[in-house]
Amino acid sequence: MTTASTARYDWSLQEIETLFDLPFSDLLHKAHTLHRSCHNPNAVQISTLLSIKTGACPEDCAYCPQSAKHETELERERLLPLDEVLENARAAKAKGASRFCMGAAWRNPTDKNLDKVIEMIQAVKDEGLETCVTLGMLTPQQAQRLQDAGLDYYNHNLDTSPEFYGEIITTRTYQERIDTLGYVRNAGINVCSGGILGMGEQRRDRARLLQQLANLPKHPESVPINMLVQVKGTPLHGTDELDPLEFVRTIAVARILMPHSFVRLSAGRTDMSDETQALCFFAGANSIFYGETLLTTPNPEQQHDRALFDKLGIEPLDVNAPAAANLSNTA
Repeated sequence: MTTASTARYDWSLQEIETLFDLPFSDLLHKAHTLHRSCHNPNAVQISTLLSIKTGACPEDCAYCPQSAKHETELERERLLPLDEVLENARAAKAKGASRFCMGAAWRNPTDKNLDKVIEMIQAVKDEGLETCVTLGMLTPQQAQRLQDAGLDYYNHNLDTSPEFYGEIITTRTYQERIDTLGYVRNAGINVCSGGILGMGEQRRDRARLLQQLANLPKHPESVPINMLVQVKGTPLHGTDELDPLEFVRTIAVARILMPHSFVRLSAGRTDMSDETQALCFFAGANSIFYGETLLTTPNPEQQHDRALFDKLGIEPLDVNAPAAANLSNTA
């Protein structure tokens, strides 16, 4: 049994599938008990995500409206100027965000582009915010440069299982994603990595995705779990929607496998009821993206999130507070 003081890195697929197959109440009880022992169940970490370079990506990810290979109505934009990024960061902090995430639609950044992103990272940190970027694949040298700049988190999702991956992406291998995560970890940067549900995968694919993440040498500090946002013009538009309770199950299993990680409700919350989100928080989700837009897709309005937090008695996590303070009221 995983406890607050222990974590495993050797989960078998059979063990994970057994968790998925538990009666719903039993699974949520197991996940919530563990969640409560590792985290304050009434505190949620808040991040804000900004697209700093939009569209014209050479990758063919079947879910993504930013791919140059898909005919969507997305307007392409160049890398944002520093002052516009800072304006957004200050607004995010004023609304309660503790982490500012910046995403660029690149297969991999050039060193010249990385210079500009590093300026953004340093300027955002000067505003008192944690920083996260997602820029595509990195070299070990680029990862080290980001660490030297003070970057707190690097996001690079695995997206799905190794077996289903080829149905979603052909322009980048699964191993290349694993390699980038290794470069980030070796550079001493916190890892943010998760996946997307509802792309037509089977439950075994969801179990295999979580197995890949949970059996990394160290669990990602942040695990974003996305529900597919279907965008007209992308190959996955029209895919059968995932049962919301299956999404909650996946959150619960992620919490059991990675007890100390922050499990983030990411894309797709606009299509989730308050009740579904409440079940996710109970099952172990303790991070969200805050703001009306996630890169290029919609997100719940901040007023709605504040109202939901008030109904559930949830407070934004204070990342600057001592760990013991954020574990208060967990008995």
